[in-house]
Amino acid sequence: MADKGQVVYGVHSAAALLASPEYITQAWFERGSPGAALETGLRAAGVAVTAGSRAQLDQLAGGERHQGIVLALKPPREYNEAHLKDLVAAGDDVLLLVLDQVQDPRNLGACLRAADGAGAAAVVVPKDRAARLTPVAAKTASGAAYSVPLIRVTNLARSLRWLGDEGVHRVGFADDAEQSLYGVALRLPLALVLGSEGEGLRRLTRESCDELAAIPMHGSVASLNVAVAAGVALFEARRQSP
Repeated sequence: MADKGQVVYGVHSAAALLASPEYITQAWFERGSPGAALETGLRAAGVAVTAGSRAQLDQLAGGERHQGIVLALKPPREYNEAHLKDLVAAGDDVLLLVLDQVQDPRNLGACLRAADGAGAAAVVVPKDRAARLTPVAAKTASGAAYSVPLIRVTNLARSLRWLGDEGVHRVGFADDAEQSLYGVALRLPLALVLGSEGEGLRRLTRESCDELAAIPMHGSVASLNVAVAAGVALFEARRQSP
C-alpha cells in the first residue's frame, strides 16, 4: 500500500474535499460502507481510488473512526506574515480569527471549521506553542484546513499591533472582561482574539487588543471550549457585519 502521507477520513470530511480534488492524491474505501458512496465522485474527479478491507483502512486512519473512506492529501499549506499583509491590503471587509497558543489539534481543526463557516479570511496563530495541521486537526476541520489559510506569525503581539495600525479593530476575549460580547460593535475589518485552553490570553496579547469582551455564561461552567467560543464570536461578528 502506498505511503499515505497526510490523511483525512470520514464521510463528511471526504465529501467536503471533493470541492477541491486537486489536494487529493489517493483514496481508499471499504465496499458496503458509507464511504463507498463517494467512489463515483472521486473517480469522476480523476482521483486514484482503491478498494480496501476494514483492517487496511483502520491502519491508514490510525485507528480513528473512518466510516469506510480514507483520503491521502497533499499537506495543507501554511502561510506567513506576507500573506496576512496581502489579505488586509485587499479590502476593508476582512474578518480574522486569532488564536493565542491553542495547542490541541482538535481545537485548531474545529476553529478552522468555524472560521470557514463564518467566512473568515484566515486563522492567525503564533509560530511557537501552537497546534500544527496534523491529520487529527485536518479531520476535525472537515475540509477547512484546505479552504481557510492558517497564518503562522513570528510574534503575535507585534502582528496584532500591526493590524491595529492598519485599521483592523482587535477584540480579545477574556472571562474577566467587563463588557459582554453582545455589547461590542463588531464591524469589519476585525480580528477576534481568543486564548489558549488553559491560560487564556497572554498579557502582551491582551494589551495588543483595542478592547476585551466576555461571552455571557448562564450555567454552572465558567467558560466555553475555545473552539465553541470562536464559533460564537465569529457568527456574532458575521451577524453584525453580513
